[in-house]
Amino acid sequence: MALSLLSRQARLRALKIPLALASARRFENTLVETEEDGKIFFVSIARPEKRNAVNAETAKQLSEAFRAFENHDECSVAVFFGKGGSFCAGYDLQELSERDPEKFLKSVPPVGEGDAPMGPSRLKLSKPVIGAIEGHAVAGGMELALICDLRVAAENTVMGIFNRRFGVPLLDGGTARLPYIVGLSRALDLIMTGRPVSAQEAYSMGLVNRVVPNGKALDEAIKLAKLIARFPQESLITERKSVYYSVFNAESFYDALSYEHSKGVKVQTIKDSIKGAKEFLEGKGRKGSFDDYLD
Repeated sequence: MALSLLSRQARLRALKIPLALASARRFENTLVETEEDGKIFFVSIARPEKRNAVNAETAKQLSEAFRAFENHDECSVAVFFGKGGSFCAGYDLQELSERDPEKFLKSVPPVGEGDAPMGPSRLKLSKPVIGAIEGHAVAGGMELALICDLRVAAENTVMGIFNRRFGVPLLDGGTARLPYIVGLSRALDLIMTGRPVSAQEAYSMGLVNRVVPNGKALDEAIKLAKLIARFPQESLITERKSVYYSVFNAESFYDALSYEHSKGVKVQTIKDSIKGAKEFLEGKGRKGSFDDYLD
């Protein structure tokens, strides 16, 4: 029994997974693993020997994993990461090289008729996702990082539209999401040059939200997830939805304001507001730190 436990802990350390997750409920597929720990849902790409490059089966399993999160009534936040020290090196070029380019592109269904090549990038999730990025998040892997609401990057993180070098088009929302996150000019810079971006530069342009020491991205993402999960969820989810509407769907500033109002007044926030006001008056959160919201 002792040898078995040590072996399991050694495997967890080798994959850079906090031992705290060892007690989480776990479901394992061959290429993508999901875990539950309280209100947090973990999705991880498990192809460390390929730097977590995504092939067709991995893409399918990623989509299934995020749909499972979306339909999970008890989990309110997802944490998305890659095992073995790399987030995702993009689409599996070995698999791509073995396929006819025209047939491959024709196999990608139009938007609204199926998933994208990397899997879940077309899903419109109603709950937040936090990306924990170590090592490479490039090409399609960067597009997967862009589906996250927040991104935590280790100092060794490298991001970039590396598929520019191979003439592989962006088909997983890169051209749609990146300009809204970093601005038009910076997005064109990254897309047209395909140059690598360090964690610090990514932070400076708003591409990532936190930069942490190597090996700590997942820990920080879990901390953020716990914080978000502790807040009243109805108003948080409604406001998140309003933000996405204002960015991607609103026809005008007035339209965005109207949407915010129409959704906000339907939320039963008065009870939460009164409770929150009482907690604030009792000292919770008054010192400018959210640490007291965490266990």
